[in-house]
Amino acid sequence: MITVPQQDTDPTPSPHEAIGAQLRRFRKARGLTQIELGKLINYSDSLISLIETGQRPAPLPLLQRADKVLDTCGALELLYWSTKSSTLIGGFRAYIEHERKATAFKVYELNLIPGLLQTRGYASAIIGAEARRGEIPQDKVSERLNVRMARQAVLYQEPAPSLHIVMEESCLRPVGGPFVMAEQLRRLENVAGLPHVTLQIAPSSLGENLPTVWPFTLLTSPDKKWMAYLETIQRGYVERDDENEIRSLARTYDWLQAQALSCADSLALIRTRLKEFHTMFPIAAAKPASWLKSSYSSGGGNCIEVAPGHPGILPVRDSKDPHGPQLTFGMDAWHSFITGIKSGDFGTI
Repeated sequence: MITVPQQDTDPTPSPHEAIGAQLRRFRKARGLTQIELGKLINYSDSLISLIETGQRPAPLPLLQRADKVLDTCGALELLYWSTKSSTLIGGFRAYIEHERKATAFKVYELNLIPGLLQTRGYASAIIGAEARRGEIPQDKVSERLNVRMARQAVLYQEPAPSLHIVMEESCLRPVGGPFVMAEQLRRLENVAGLPHVTLQIAPSSLGENLPTVWPFTLLTSPDKKWMAYLETIQRGYVERDDENEIRSLARTYDWLQAQALSCADSLALIRTRLKEFHTMFPIAAAKPASWLKSSYSSGGGNCIEVAPGHPGILPVRDSKDPHGPQLTFGMDAWHSFITGIKSGDFGTI
C-alpha cells in the first residue's frame, strides 16, 4: 500500500483537474512514469498526460485499473464518483477526503446502519426512499450509491484504520425487506470478525439515557489530531478547530462505549435478529416474476434467466428447466459475481 504524499494541495478549479492531480500523485508515489503506468493499465501515456493535466476527463475503467495497479484501495474511483455526484450534501465531499486518510474512527449511529458497513441492497433501499421523498433526483440514485460503495474500500486498505462503531439497537430495524436485511446482518456479522473492527450495540433499554445528539464520527488524521464530523438533514461539517466540541463528543462516545452491549453480546443480538429474518423466506414467490435471458448466458448449453424487480434480490433459474429449482442472490453477491466475470476471475465462461 502506498502512502499518499501530502504536498500539492493547491485547490483545483475543476473535477477533471482534481482527479488528474490525484492520479499524478499516486503514480509518482509508486515511482512510475506515464509510459510505465500506461503499459500496466493498457492505456496510452498521451491519454494519461492529458488526464493528469486536466485536459481530458478520466474514463472510469482507466481509474479502476489504476487503482488496482497503484494499490490505492479504490481511492481514484471514489474521487470519480464523489466529483461526479451533485447530490452529496454540503460538507460531505470534504469529509470523504479526511475519511480516506484517517487512521482511526469512532462512529456513533442511530436508526441506520453506518454507510461504511451497508450492503448494496440495503444502501439501494435507503437511497431509493430518499428519491421517492424528493430529497434527491431519481436519476442521481446510482451516483450516490456508487459513492457509498466506493467509500468502503477504506476498511480493507493496508494498514487498515481501527474502526469502533456503536450503533443504537434501532439500526437493526427492517429495511428493504427480509432478504435485504438478512444480507445486511450477515455483513455486520462478517465485519465484526475483522481484527481492526469493534462493533457494539447500544440497547433500546437504555431509554432516556441514550444521547439525543445527531449521529457523529470522530476520526484521527495522519498527524494524530482528532476531528469530528456531524451531519444534519441539510448538510454536514468537519470540525477541526473547536477542541471543546470535540472533547464533548469524545466524552459522549466514551459513555456510549461503556453502556453498550459487549462485542460478544452485540454479535449474539445480531445473530438472533438474523434468525428472525431467515424465517421470513422464501420471498422469491412473493409476486410473479418476469424472467429475462441473462446477458452472461453463453448462447450454448449453459443458459440462465434472471428476474429483476425484486427489492434487494435477484432470482436466477436455468432457462432449460423453468419449473426447476431457483437460486436467489442478494444484490451484493450478484454484483460481486458479475464483477468477477468481467475481470476474468472465473476464467472463460
